[in-house]
Amino acid sequence: MARILLATFGSLGDIHPTIALALALRARGHEAAIATSEPYRSKITALGLPFHAMRPNLSPADEAMVRRIMDGSGGSEYLMRELVFPNVRDMHADLAPLAAGADLLVTSELVCAAPLIAEQTGVPWAFYSLSPISFFPLSDPPLLPGPPGTHFIQSLGPTANRFFFNTAKLVSHSWWRPVRQLRRELGLPPGRSPMFEGKFSPRLNLALFSSALQVPQPDWPLHTVQTGFLFHDETESTRELPAAVGEFLAAGEPPIVFTLGSAAVALAGDFYASSSQAAQSLGRRALLLLGKNPPPPNLPASILAWDYLPYAQILHRAAATVHQAGVGTTAQALRAGRPMLVVPFAHDQFDNAARATRLGVARTVRRSHYTSARVARELATLLGTPAITSRAAEAGQRIRAERGIETACEALERLLTR
Repeated sequence: MARILLATFGSLGDIHPTIALALALRARGHEAAIATSEPYRSKITALGLPFHAMRPNLSPADEAMVRRIMDGSGGSEYLMRELVFPNVRDMHADLAPLAAGADLLVTSELVCAAPLIAEQTGVPWAFYSLSPISFFPLSDPPLLPGPPGTHFIQSLGPTANRFFFNTAKLVSHSWWRPVRQLRRELGLPPGRSPMFEGKFSPRLNLALFSSALQVPQPDWPLHTVQTGFLFHDETESTRELPAAVGEFLAAGEPPIVFTLGSAAVALAGDFYASSSQAAQSLGRRALLLLGKNPPPPNLPASILAWDYLPYAQILHRAAATVHQAGVGTTAQALRAGRPMLVVPFAHDQFDNAARATRLGVARTVRRSHYTSARVARELATLLGTPAITSRAAEAGQRIRAERGIETACEALERLLTR
């Protein structure tokens, strides 16, 4: 039995795959613990998993912080430059003693202290990514957040993308000065950018996403294993839905589900009002997953508003899903095998949206263009095109056939034996 420490930051789309991996490792006889932000303590300990608080405390309840993080143009810079890198000392202080008692350290994108700890202690370390944006292959580059002009540059091919990525490294070099300073104090060499090559492990990198989004690339980092998606909330699929929800789903044709995940939902604005108007104009039933947002006024009986429901219980019963293209929501929507309309807000959502659209299972609407009339037109096209429905069903079969959790566990166990 190995002692395995998993460390991550983010929204439920980041936390759920980590929980899934920890539970699977425990089922295989290992001792698995999770280090992350304090607000997730009760969620993790309720599953019987050891929890360790790790700074910075990126709380989803801090609406002002979430709004800045989810800014489509500057959110990624704010997250890394203002929140993650300046707090690398606290992160290192929290994580280092935990890693000292572990046989294996497994960390995600934002845990920039992990390479330092691995170099200091020699503890085996694996990196994992939940979406293709973490890798920067030139032949199938990620669509990075930023002004529309950056997307045009990226459309010009491998040479333009090489220039674009090198420019991004230069521009962001000053952001991770606190990491370089800490490395010097620890007697380590300066290292490479923790946003690019420096975040990858020399031993194992897990691509925890489906090849439906991106197939393995020749210039992925060495020792990369693609597993497929990891799902957690399917463990809740045997529970009964709230009576009102079950009755609504059974009372008519499949509804359109409108959701903004667990982060973008804090910036919903008029999303739910426009969504309900679009559904009514189409004469379609709808299920609005609001989070803490108030429901639009005067909803008809054909539209049900609810705070949160496990996607594994409802998306496969939808006619289509409208969402923000976070990788967790995208994975669940793909697995459900239903068409989707995506409205990306920030970070990897632009790239996830572009890949789902290229796959032929989705259409994309810019956030600034999300109006009831536009959404109604897009949904009419989605629901009225049999080829899209067919491709979505095929993608669902493909995702459901993947062995994401098993493949990830097997790769980690091979690393332990080495």
